[in-house]
Amino acid sequence: MSEIREMTIHDYEPMVALWNRIEGLALSDADSKENVEAYLRRNKGFSFVCAQDGTIIGTILCGHDGRRGFIYHVAVDPGYRKIGNRLVQKSLAKLREEGIGKCHIFVIEENTVGNAFWASEGWEKRSGFFVYSKNT
Repeated sequence: MSEIREMTIHDYEPMVALWNRIEGLALSDADSKENVEAYLRRNKGFSFVCAQDGTIIGTILCGHDGRRGFIYHVAVDPGYRKIGNRLVQKSLAKLREEGIGKCHIFVIEENTVGNAFWASEGWEKRSGFFVYSKNT
């Protein structure tokens, strides 16, 4: 039986190992251990891991800016894909508890599995704006 629990920085190494196995999930310098630790501190209680027999098989990084929620790195071992929705619902419930009524997720255009998942879960693909990024 799988168990969903709050993510801690102690989960970092097995999470990165999972993230590196997931096709379509891109990592960057923002995913360093120090940055993830700071993110978890700022957004305590919004991110979760799912473990099966002590092995992390799913992750979700979630937080908010006071207005909107943001989800990053929903990753599920391909043998356990059905837990993805459980992870998402857990984070969305935490956002609702904080009064956050809308959530966004960024999905790489070529990530066909991820895009199919979000569309099947009722998420609306947005258009009409561009995302710009710059290293500071």
